[in-house]
Amino acid sequence: MTTSAAPDRRADIVRVALDVLEESGLEATSLRAVAGKLGVRMNTVLWHVKTKARLRELMADAILDSIDLRGLPEDSRERVVELAHRYRAALLAHRDGGRVVAGTFTAGPGTLGTADALIGALAGLGLDDRQANWTCWTIVYFAIGLVVEEQGSAETPKLHFESPSMLEPYPHLRRVLLREANDRFDDRFTFGLDLILTSASGPR
Repeated sequence: MTTSAAPDRRADIVRVALDVLEESGLEATSLRAVAGKLGVRMNTVLWHVKTKARLRELMADAILDSIDLRGLPEDSRERVVELAHRYRAALLAHRDGGRVVAGTFTAGPGTLGTADALIGALAGLGLDDRQANWTCWTIVYFAIGLVVEEQGSAETPKLHFESPSMLEPYPHLRRVLLREANDRFDDRFTFGLDLILTSASGPR
């Protein structure tokens, strides 16, 4: 096999791995499963991606590479918000997308391009390089964590209890739970993102 064919074959492997992910979930997305769906030996997959961990990194980068970085707002804060929402949407577009991306640190175009765009938008808020970098990570960690929670839940995030009396030993929690009706993941993400940006761009 020529060297020039390798990148194309690896792209096929990643594409098929994402197909397996959609069909069967992260646990079932193995090198053997990908090889079977491609109709090749597992050694062929290993030759191109080396390890299952590396395959997951490539899958994560492919997910992030689907984020459209065009047509972003001119206003820096609006740009950050839009990028964060597009990031979350990219993860949600794939079964177990949050878990695939969590813990991966790959120097691929999807990961690097998204981080560069987000850090650039944060710098536009007046943050220095260190602040922009750490705020970028905070947004990414928040988005991934919430998506993992959302994809692992079959319903809206709500604490279930048999009766309000169960909460009597927890007065602050009881007050919040009995009054708060809005428990959508979308709204939680919007609230948390606003909290991060307000803190980051406030007095330092």
